[in-house]
Amino acid sequence: MGGFFGVASKRDCVLELFYGVDYHSHLGTRRGGMAVYDGNRFHRAIHNIENSPFRTKFEDDVAGMHGNLGIGCISDFEPQPLLIQSHLGSFAITIVGKVNNYEELLQALYDGEHVHFQEMTNGEVNVTELIAALICRHSTILEGIRYVQEIVDGSMTLLLMTKDGIYAARDKYGRTPVIIGKNEDGYCVSFESFAYLNLGYSDYKELGPAEIVYITPDEVKTVGEPGEEMQICSFLWLYYGYPTATYEGVNVEEMRYKCGEMLARRDKGSVHPDLIAGVPDSGIAHAVGYANESGIPFARPFIKYTPTWPRSFMPTNQEQRNLIARMKLIPVKGLIEDKKLLLIDDSIVRGTQLRETTEFLYNSGAKEVHVRPACPPLLYGCKYLNFSRSKSEMDLITRRVICDLEGTQDVPQEVLDMYADPDHPKYQAMIDEICKRLNFTSLRFHRLDDMIESIGIDRSKLCTYCWDGKGTGCSGNCKHCNKK
Repeated sequence: MGGFFGVASKRDCVLELFYGVDYHSHLGTRRGGMAVYDGNRFHRAIHNIENSPFRTKFEDDVAGMHGNLGIGCISDFEPQPLLIQSHLGSFAITIVGKVNNYEELLQALYDGEHVHFQEMTNGEVNVTELIAALICRHSTILEGIRYVQEIVDGSMTLLLMTKDGIYAARDKYGRTPVIIGKNEDGYCVSFESFAYLNLGYSDYKELGPAEIVYITPDEVKTVGEPGEEMQICSFLWLYYGYPTATYEGVNVEEMRYKCGEMLARRDKGSVHPDLIAGVPDSGIAHAVGYANESGIPFARPFIKYTPTWPRSFMPTNQEQRNLIARMKLIPVKGLIEDKKLLLIDDSIVRGTQLRETTEFLYNSGAKEVHVRPACPPLLYGCKYLNFSRSKSEMDLITRRVICDLEGTQDVPQEVLDMYADPDHPKYQAMIDEICKRLNFTSLRFHRLDDMIESIGIDRSKLCTYCWDGKGTGCSGNCKHCNKK
């Protein structure tokens, strides 16, 4: 994933930019960057933030940067923002997205023009520079951004800063958010809605899908009208989003309470745990909602040690992720011994960490561990936002179990649809096998229809691809789903 923040102000904006970007640190752990324009030239700083937080790495840079225009980012992949000199003039650019047709777009540039690239990331052309090169194929920046929105297979949301203002463009299908804040000195643009509240900004505008705006200290001008079709990522509410964030008018924390409440209603009378617990941090609010609805006490039988351990989801090495997951969870024996626990996590991807968490609870004296993931079984790797780092869908425990149950890795789409249907016997067979392999006392996933109701947005506006193979909430015959 990743996040960004930008400011167009009548006064120096560097401190606001610094803190606004820092408020996106939950969206990535690899690189951070800032770029500002001081009226004469661009200044930029990029640092690796894998072993120390954004604030620590950029404090010295902030002291030497000045300007009334600035953009910055937290990135899990490419170093950015990049500074570009082109026939369109000088600009800085940062992106959030996923480019599935990277090789095709790169080859088209090589075939059609005399082009070369300077920035390399992990031996490949930096995707941000690739997007900049595609924009520069056109006679204006606006035409170039529109071209990128149309040609990228995946998703692409971006900020582009010129000497005079900032272009902000939301992904064609609105898979990630872009939100504008306003104060007396100008405007900011942010991935997260809460990032600017403590900086003195108030809510001004949330961009629609494919909408492009041009931001100066004096105004926010829509230069590209929003589209009608939206496919915002459901995982923003379930996992990625910070509790104080709001997307499309729906707050993350409130959604997670509703999610837990609906899980509890589905469970009513079937299990009798002593305590409800959430896997820190993204499972806690779901667990609070479950406890409130069920009347069973909420507790924290294990605590995440946060001062030094980073998020376990982010390291690229699976062995390192597993080690960090073990090291950072510390048990509270008195809340575990001889207790029946119901545990809520945001999702089950590979299953490795949750199995180890369950064993950790059993070894600490738990009698039972019931597990309730806050989303449906993940059957497909994300094509749009790099939710999972899985290189193959066989990394997903659901797909491994399905292939074992079917006796083949070549499972037809119509059979996968059966496993996605919570009312089909194949779905229950998959759940039973996952429960057995991960050594849970019981397992029940959030149903897709319940999850959508928990969010409270029309299904047609949500991307549900990870669970049902559809990029839209349609019945299965749209251009985005597997049933073409």
